[in-house]
Amino acid sequence: MTSQIPSAPPRTSRPLRVLAAMSGGVDSAVAAARAAEAGHDVTGVHLALSANPQSFRTGARGCCTIEDSRDARRAADVIGIPFYVWDLAERFREDVVEDFVAEYEAGRTPNPCLRCNEKIKFAALLDKALALGFDAVCTGHYAQVIVDENGERELHRASDMAKDQSYVLGVLDDRQLAHAMFPLGDTVTTKDEIRAEAERRGLAVAKKPDSHDICFIADGDTQGFLAARLGKAEGDIVDESGTVLGTHEGAYGFTIGQRKGLRIGTPAPDGKPRYVLDISPVDNTVTVGPAAGLDVTALTAVRPRWCGAAPTGAGTYTAQLRAHGGETEVTAEPVDGTLHVTFTEPVRGVAPGQAIVLYDGSRVVGSATIASTRRAPAAV
Repeated sequence: MTSQIPSAPPRTSRPLRVLAAMSGGVDSAVAAARAAEAGHDVTGVHLALSANPQSFRTGARGCCTIEDSRDARRAADVIGIPFYVWDLAERFREDVVEDFVAEYEAGRTPNPCLRCNEKIKFAALLDKALALGFDAVCTGHYAQVIVDENGERELHRASDMAKDQSYVLGVLDDRQLAHAMFPLGDTVTTKDEIRAEAERRGLAVAKKPDSHDICFIADGDTQGFLAARLGKAEGDIVDESGTVLGTHEGAYGFTIGQRKGLRIGTPAPDGKPRYVLDISPVDNTVTVGPAAGLDVTALTAVRPRWCGAAPTGAGTYTAQLRAHGGETEVTAEPVDGTLHVTFTEPVRGVAPGQAIVLYDGSRVVGSATIASTRRAPAAV
């Protein structure tokens, strides 16, 4: 049997000292309000993650602007909780932005949101919170913390699968999970209902658009962002036989499975579209081919992180490979600090650098970073 913790971790009936991470958006504001309404001693904090924040965001692009900080402060005032701004810009630059650039330079496809949750919100922020005597860090993520029959905390998907964000929280370990609070996770409501709740509470962010882009690339131009930091590096675009089909200005501008923007004038012999199959930073070559060449049957992942005890031996799970992707059935086995995964059915668009998150039902088992893949045999 399991039971849900509505708001917070430590095993105690007393009100908890909670540090609510407030981005300036509607989800984190409602989460902080719910934690305070539950009787906890809540303090709001906005993380200043940019060394040069812009005065205003552009629609739903970016975050961590001066406007966001002000919106978070106004929400805290309405809720009636203390509020502070903490400067974590240098830590964010080192652990998230520089990691993002380095991963693309190495031909991999990273997810900066996972890295931010692991290194910033539930490492740098949590460490500081615990040092100051707080019991938990509260965020507006849609996920659930559940206590199992042995009293152990588990991370589960949100009640509403349409809003579930457990994938980007799959990097949390036992210690971090023990101090994590997700007040929105058991909410089976639409985003419109969350906004309506914010409006009832008098929170001005009720109608503020969500941010859908990488927060530190406010204009949404990832390729331009990388080009400004890595410079142009011309190389070849080749087919599976090695025939040069075109050139590019930087292999970092491509991702596995990409179809558009290849700029190769030569059509495929069968007239069908071609996709990016491989990115080689060693010789700066991008390999393209048919969609069937994207079929992956197995992978090896590194740096596994477990939301509880590490599995022993092979087991059957479902896996999620993207933040907004579906589940697929796999067999997975930890082997000498790596994770070996075999897919029941081939999957497409799997790229080194991505995270694979394993689930047992709704429970998050853990995550790892994809290092290599094994493709399905070519049809003859």
